[in-house]
Amino acid sequence: MTTPEDKTQPILSLRGISKSFPGVRALTNIDLDIYPAEVHSLVGENGAGKSTLMKIIQGIHQKDEGKIIYRSEDININSPSEAIKLGISMIHQELNSIPEMSISDNIFIGRELSLMTDFFFNKQEQLRQSQALLDKFSLPYKASEKIKHLSVAHRQMIEIIKAVFQQAKVIIMDEPTSSLSEEESQQLFKIIAELKAAGVAIIYISHRLEEVLELSDRVSILRDGEYVGTRTAKNLTRDELVNMMVGRTISQLFPKRQVAIGEPIFEVKNLCRTGVFSDISFSVRAGEILGIAGLVGAGRSEIVQSIFGLDPLTSGTILLNGKELKIRHPQDAIQHNIAFASEDRKGIGLVMGRSIRENISLPHLADFTRHYFLDQHYEKEETRRISERLKVKTPSINQKVENLSGGNQQKVVLSKGLLKEPTLLIIDEPTRGIDIGAKSEIHSIMCDLAEKGMGIIMISSEMPEILGMSDRIIVIGGGRIKGEFTNANITQEDILHCAI
Repeated sequence: MTTPEDKTQPILSLRGISKSFPGVRALTNIDLDIYPAEVHSLVGENGAGKSTLMKIIQGIHQKDEGKIIYRSEDININSPSEAIKLGISMIHQELNSIPEMSISDNIFIGRELSLMTDFFFNKQEQLRQSQALLDKFSLPYKASEKIKHLSVAHRQMIEIIKAVFQQAKVIIMDEPTSSLSEEESQQLFKIIAELKAAGVAIIYISHRLEEVLELSDRVSILRDGEYVGTRTAKNLTRDELVNMMVGRTISQLFPKRQVAIGEPIFEVKNLCRTGVFSDISFSVRAGEILGIAGLVGAGRSEIVQSIFGLDPLTSGTILLNGKELKIRHPQDAIQHNIAFASEDRKGIGLVMGRSIRENISLPHLADFTRHYFLDQHYEKEETRRISERLKVKTPSINQKVENLSGGNQQKVVLSKGLLKEPTLLIIDEPTRGIDIGAKSEIHSIMCDLAEKGMGIIMISSEMPEILGMSDRIIVIGGGRIKGEFTNANITQEDILHCAI
């Protein structure tokens, strides 16, 4: 058997992999070689087949045709537990941690028997080993703390720690930096370098193309479920990569258009949530895109969640068109024509087991009801219209959202908010996990909405997006507004300096 230390031979090879779902041909005859001690990026638009291919490697889906060759042996992987035993781990974009369990229990899940001695489980040894891993990765937590108390970014790091602990030989990372700050991303890149030096093969999936080109040894491209090619990263430009991904050139990722900005339509005064944020005051004008920047954990998401009624405010005033609002629940915000698209699409944004149609219409059922009965024809027409407008890739609006790619799930979240064209749209990480073509489409839609006079609040951790799409930017740090900028000749360094 070829060992992972033999860097001249693939540790994992795919030959002729094909997969179909009802009404969809997801993969067609995919060939791929992954070598030890390399970072091999897999890129493509949403719906290109990346996640399906990785789920086949992980044993979540079963291939229809083809072979999987691991360490020179032809194998079948029937479940994620089999993949882990083989040394193949996957860090999903939607995290799989169990919130009510401790950090230590999450790290050791499935491996508890390794600490059994004379029929007794050594809890203290588990805590000791877990704490050592937390300290190694510079995470400021006790191993006994519950996962639910961690930020999304730190939960992501725990998943990476878990894969390292499982002594994986192949680690699949699906959008690992989508919820990480710049500092946390750099920490992750150091970890990847260490894993690579130890002979681990990294399969890296990301829509951040600069990141892909910086980290990767090789890059493979999928398009519409087919293999386009593999290139050495150092010989590949961003424009070439985009052209291979989408089959066309995208000349402008941030198609910000200058529109007439009107009077203030939305205002908050002295918002406070004890222990989270305080003294938050800002306004949004008609046709304006207000960008909210700041480091992960600064309180950006918590502020807009309280505005929308997801979390309670301690004090403060919210006004829409000069009228004071009392928002105690998201339904209050929706009734006042305020829409919110959360960054947490799985936990807040979507009902995963329901259809696209049901998810889009859910906040608006009263609008589709006639004499106490749901007007299903009207509901279908409206949900189909908005899903087609946002180019959700699906054979039917009756498809369950759990079967969509992460990017298409995000488009459904946006469709919910845009269905009734609200007065104010709040978007938290609008293009997180979205491919480069869809990013441009969503940015264009945001400009269309602004031209019609809608006010937009946009939170983004991607500095090019903040700088490229905002008319005005406020910077949050430590739960307070640290600064405000008009987007003219402002740099990324200006924002980071203000945020710290």
